[in-house]
Amino acid sequence: MPTIAPQPLPDVASEPAQPAAMNRPVRVLAAEDNPVYQTMLRAMLTKWGYDVVIARDGNEAWRILQSPDPPRLAILDWMMPGLDGVEICNRVRSAGREPYIYILLLTARTEPQDLVAGMEAGADDYLTKPAKAHELRVRLRAGRRIIDLQEELMRAREALREQATHDGLTGLLNRASILEHLQNELARAGREGQPVSLLMVDLDHFKAINDTCGHLAGDAVLREAAHRMKAAVRRYDAIGRYGGEEFLVVLPGCGREDACAQAERVRAAVAAEPFAACSQALPVTASIGVACCPVPFPLATDALIHDADLALYDGKNMGRNRVVVAAGEGRTCTICP
Repeated sequence: MPTIAPQPLPDVASEPAQPAAMNRPVRVLAAEDNPVYQTMLRAMLTKWGYDVVIARDGNEAWRILQSPDPPRLAILDWMMPGLDGVEICNRVRSAGREPYIYILLLTARTEPQDLVAGMEAGADDYLTKPAKAHELRVRLRAGRRIIDLQEELMRAREALREQATHDGLTGLLNRASILEHLQNELARAGREGQPVSLLMVDLDHFKAINDTCGHLAGDAVLREAAHRMKAAVRRYDAIGRYGGEEFLVVLPGCGREDACAQAERVRAAVAAEPFAACSQALPVTASIGVACCPVPFPLATDALIHDADLALYDGKNMGRNRVVVAAGEGRTCTICP
């Protein structure tokens, strides 16, 4: 197999300064079966600041690229034992995983149809052997720019998703998202015959806080209440802002007794300490209505919300700062033990 002779590297100090994102160590997979070529690739890539992962054949390269955190740049030899570079390209692109893996194909083939086949298989670029060191370096630098741009796009997409699904004030799920989550949990409960419960939480006398201290203070109270409630629920529970000072908490796997206990933890978390607002310590409490989904006949979303709302309404009439559970259609709501 032909080998490359590294060219004299340019003086790094004389090169234009790279963006900060370009100065982070980046892992590069170098898939090459020739031991001499492996050593030369490792030496060059390490000198250029890359974290090098060597694969000695195509099967090993594919295993590395299937790992949970694969290198973002890959240099693949076209001809290798096991899977060849083109087949690996095909598999990587067919998997469609994110984040994107930039693939540079090394080949001794120079026929146009061969190069077209490599690019159509999913390679982003190619170099013909024997490759020159400075060409490899600039091709990798171009690949690094591509993956940095993709990371920025992924961050922007995640920010948009966060804005679309979460409440801007409290950071909890917004109304549409919490209702969708409730629908999904009810559907799952119907399939698996598991209980699911819903809490409707309302901050007591919240209008008085806005009227007395102003809406900025009210916003601060909502944010802090959301923080306390989120800390009180289980990791796999879902909590969202239903509207105004009302919140919904979806409790998968919870029957009446467990739901009442979880609701009491939420109520106690809200009332545990006064809230710092409008230059004073404000005592804030919450009333909570609990509705439980019967097994094996789950309620529709609207029916469960209706039951939780009735229980909450009764809790307000009973004096607030308490947990009340809906006992079912035609039955009186009762205070949770």
